[in-house]
Amino acid sequence: MILADFGARVVRVDRAPRSAVSTDVQGRGKRSLALDLKQPAGAAALRRLCCAADVLIEPFRHGVMEKLGLGPDVLLQQNPRLIYARLTGFGQTGKYAKSAGHDINYLALSGVLSKMGRKDENPYAPLNLLADFAGGGVVCALGIITALYERTTSGKGQIIDASMVEGVAYISSFLWKSQNLGLWNRPRGENMLDSGAPFYETYKTSDGKFMAVGAIEPQFYEQLIKGLGLDSDKLPNQLSFSDWPKMKKKFAAIFAQKTQAEWCNIFDGTDACVTPVLSFDDVASHQHNKQRRSFIKNDQEEISPRPAPLLSRTPAVPSCNRDPFIGEHTEEVLLEYGFTKEEIAKLYSDKAIEFGKPKSNL
Repeated sequence: MILADFGARVVRVDRAPRSAVSTDVQGRGKRSLALDLKQPAGAAALRRLCCAADVLIEPFRHGVMEKLGLGPDVLLQQNPRLIYARLTGFGQTGKYAKSAGHDINYLALSGVLSKMGRKDENPYAPLNLLADFAGGGVVCALGIITALYERTTSGKGQIIDASMVEGVAYISSFLWKSQNLGLWNRPRGENMLDSGAPFYETYKTSDGKFMAVGAIEPQFYEQLIKGLGLDSDKLPNQLSFSDWPKMKKKFAAIFAQKTQAEWCNIFDGTDACVTPVLSFDDVASHQHNKQRRSFIKNDQEEISPRPAPLLSRTPAVPSCNRDPFIGEHTEEVLLEYGFTKEEIAKLYSDKAIEFGKPKSNL
């Protein structure tokens, strides 16, 4: 989706026979081609498509594509310029290369999960964002862009082994490289950035909403204290670890006395690093996000984030169309890649491809 948003022509290869509904909720800007890769004719069709493609992204466990006759050795021999991106949880080698897993497993194996969680609680995964999307999708997209850039010099494609375990570990480099700074000396949930500090925490307001506080630097902390109506001369030192639990309770009691909107009126325009915790229902209408047009609507009036980062000359132009039906563009894509109508008809009669037509809303 990132690549499509920024101008790539993306064809999603769906399974044929197809399931009733696509589970790809990030199908924006993609077209759908339904192929049965287990049939020789279907696999041959994909090999032919890859002769003219810049990039292939495949998400299967190690060895699946090789069994289908679609491994990198085969496809790169046919098209030496192809970028063959392999996006998996555990990577192409190692003990778990052929094992099933999900975001929480990759996060666990990366070491990052051990750092997440409150004091005296089990580690917890922050949804499925870190490994699946940050360490997986985004890092893989970066690898693809890097390989495409390198190809402008060498003229050659290459294989990208994008492991979600390694991707999320790489993103966590700061955690590794900051260990000597004393940021992580205490048990999980008792450090400055993992919910231990009263000045890096969320607090409930009187209307059941929340405020986020990130007043790390002394000058920002002073503005937080001022906004809370407290006198810093009568408080413990900001970095007095032993006083943090007591200070948390004090801050919590004060935040609970006003609504989120009232706290926004107090802290907006200051450098106290205090912001509202916005719900999905509220985020698009927040003044800052409205001013930047940070959220967009598609033709179905569905709201989603505008692609980032914002480029000055060539910003992303996300498609406003609905996501594709499975097999909706099968014929269109095959014709585009040089298949004749007779070849397409033969593939269809052999049940190697499927056409998915939109149903009318009657």
